[in-house]
Amino acid sequence: MLVSGSVVLDKANKENYGVGAFNFVNYEMLSAIFEAANLKNSPIIVQASEGAIKYMGIDMAAGMVEILSRRYPHIPVALHLDHGTSFESCIKAIRSGFTSVMIDASHHPFEENLRETKKVVEVAHIAGVSVEAELGRLMGIEDNISVDEKEACLVNPQEAEEFVKESKVDFLAPAIGTSHGAFKFKGEPILDFERLIEVKRRTKIPLVLHGASAIPQNVREAFLQNGGDLKGSKGVPFDFLKEAIKGGINKINTDTDLRIAFISEVRRVANEDKTQFDLRKFFTPAKEFMIKVISERMDVLGSSNKI
Repeated sequence: MLVSGSVVLDKANKENYGVGAFNFVNYEMLSAIFEAANLKNSPIIVQASEGAIKYMGIDMAAGMVEILSRRYPHIPVALHLDHGTSFESCIKAIRSGFTSVMIDASHHPFEENLRETKKVVEVAHIAGVSVEAELGRLMGIEDNISVDEKEACLVNPQEAEEFVKESKVDFLAPAIGTSHGAFKFKGEPILDFERLIEVKRRTKIPLVLHGASAIPQNVREAFLQNGGDLKGSKGVPFDFLKEAIKGGINKINTDTDLRIAFISEVRRVANEDKTQFDLRKFFTPAKEFMIKVISERMDVLGSSNKI
């Protein structure tokens, strides 16, 4: 059942659990997300970045989600635009059937971020579409968004309260120390949970954790054993994800883990049978591994059996 992001996250906010927001770039990834949700009786958010939309085509991305939502009508699913960089990008997604959009103007000064977010909220709410915004800056790279470490800063809780009140945004991504990609921490993982708790106290809306891939041990080992190189990458430990949910996070973005799981199985098949060229022989085990990774994440986040 295709619903707005608020339908999924308001329940999670009320009942204090997290919902995985899983990125996809092709049918196999999307199908794996739906199949895991079906196995775990979990609500889901499926999301596509502007780069993914350029790769798939926005009509294809929305069309696949619509078809799969009819195949699994008991699963509440929101289709979300991840890191929309402009008002125009968000409007295009809304017109194409997305039920939730993110306007990421966090690289602008506070007032400009607020102004851009309000513009999107005004239009989106008329269409019954929820809106996510971001405050503070994450280190790392997300498609065409690059943030230098020197420019990165954590969210200001007082500004978060003002931002939510003025913009009427549905959920907020506060920067508390994560980063995008596989290389999140130079030393031991550190997240500012006290800052998160204060943002939640002041805003009371669903909060979002970007850069939340964990790179769990089984995924890391599979990638390395099949010829991959993660060069000392560090993800967000499961214990940190659970602590973040206790502190008020309800939407947990996950992308890197699925990519690593997918490629590790493609490499394994290629290494084991160099005569193989049937794509199904590569993609079927890749999909099965992603289902396993996603299912485990749903248990960690607490969304299993929340339908």
